[in-house]
Amino acid sequence: MIELDIFMIAAIIFVLLIFACGVRMWQGPTNADRMLALDVINVLVIIIMISLSARFEQPGFVDVAIVYALLSFVGMLYVAKLIRGDLE
Repeated sequence: MIELDIFMIAAIIFVLLIFACGVRMWQGPTNADRMLALDVINVLVIIIMISLSARFEQPGFVDVAIVYALLSFVGMLYVAKLIRGDLE
């Protein structure tokens, strides 16, 4: 039988929250709502990576999460400038 500990339960809850944010991103009335939902999804993915790193005792996942966070931040800055109209 599969053993569920607190890290796996948290990861499952975060995946469900990602689906909820995906619905918000799909139905968002404005581009700002969609961008915010995508940013929340990125944060939840980072949280899942770190919780799975603690569960499986793999410190390499934390490094991947840090790189993903930096790329996510830069991507959100680019999308914000695109929505604002600063990019052509």
